[in-house]
Amino acid sequence: MKRTFLVLVLLALPALAARKPGAPLKPGLLNAFSKQQDVQMGQEAAAQVRQQQAILNNAFLKAYIDKVGLRIAETKEAKASGFPFSFEVVADPTINAFALPGGPMFIQTGLLAAVDNEAQLAGVIGHELSHVILRHGTHQASKATGLQMIAGLAGAAAGQGSIMGQLAAAGIGLGANSVLMKFSRDAETEADALGSHLMAESGYDPKEMARFFAKLSADGGARGPQFFSDHPNPENREQAIDLEVNTLPARTYGYQSGDFARMKTEVAKLPKVAPKPAAGAAPANTTAAPVTPDTNVSTTLKTATGQGFSISYPDNWQAYGENTVGLTVAPKNGVLSGGAVGLGVILNLTPNQPGKTANLTTDTAALLTQLKNDNPNMKVKANSVRTTVGTRAALQTVLTSNSPYGGEEQDTLLTVATSKGLISIVFVAPQNQAAAMQTNFARMVRSIKLPQ
Repeated sequence: MKRTFLVLVLLALPALAARKPGAPLKPGLLNAFSKQQDVQMGQEAAAQVRQQQAILNNAFLKAYIDKVGLRIAETKEAKASGFPFSFEVVADPTINAFALPGGPMFIQTGLLAAVDNEAQLAGVIGHELSHVILRHGTHQASKATGLQMIAGLAGAAAGQGSIMGQLAAAGIGLGANSVLMKFSRDAETEADALGSHLMAESGYDPKEMARFFAKLSADGGARGPQFFSDHPNPENREQAIDLEVNTLPARTYGYQSGDFARMKTEVAKLPKVAPKPAAGAAPANTTAAPVTPDTNVSTTLKTATGQGFSISYPDNWQAYGENTVGLTVAPKNGVLSGGAVGLGVILNLTPNQPGKTANLTTDTAALLTQLKNDNPNMKVKANSVRTTVGTRAALQTVLTSNSPYGGEEQDTLLTVATSKGLISIVFVAPQNQAAAMQTNFARMVRSIKLPQ
């Protein structure tokens, strides 16, 4: 189960008018993170990538990518961002590249093999750096956590501990479907526009970016899906880039480092190996189940505290997101790398809106509707029944959904209306372990302390 499923407050932001060519480009207003936290998050995420991807140890290719990348990074708009950009090559024959918040960028050898000239490579680099400069990754993360989680998550990220750990506890990981690297078509259009600026200032013909994207789109099944799965192809993309370029000051293009031909030769020599799975992604053999969680339950308890609630849990489990509105406790391997909770307990406070108080029946119904909308595989196994948590009236609803370990999981949802808002508590377990976990979960319910 994803922590973000428990968010009731949706981001009801007004739709923005389509951007006009030449209009100013700047980061969006909604961002829970500081620029320093972007850098920290990117460094932590890059460390994960290096552990899970095959970073290429080729001195010439590394120097070549640095030469092209740093030329883009030295442009006025890139330098003004203050981000420390870096570039690494991944031994992966699929056509893709990605940049993490704060500046680390990874370029796959399949993309190096696909570009027809250095300007096209510069176009991809400029596009990816534009996502960093415009802070699209942390903007997406801020939206995904929900408005009521922003202050708590950002505050926790600013303090002790790992930002990626805090995000994983909030249901945001570094997997292939992570919101950190999944952008909207509007974000893609913005990155295209700013990328064309960076290319032009560097002396590369910005229209080569449009030509490369058109090539990938035309190649379709042979080349396009991997790149466009992370970079959705906006409508009239090539035309939009051309219109943006027409707003730029007149310049002479044609810069080349002189090393492009050797780069192509070096890449052609590389062994054709199957790619490693992306960081946090499912293994290529999709029939293999993820690592199973530790089901040993200690009888010694520790206490974790959220905002307005606390829970005691086995001391061989781990707590994520303490002192925030969202708290998860789980055993080893209970939280998967993509952020899904396969075994554990998720607690979440949805604060009351100004002038409103929590209503147990209506707020629970709204939460169930949201859960089912976010996860079509989720079903109500047993309708809500009255119960108590401590001395407080509560509703209990038993749900089922797909387990990240394979098969089915059981999610027992408890909801309690408090003076601070609706508190939801979900006990998650694979269906074949739900009965064995019942005693432990019951003990944890008895330990919960809530606001009045």
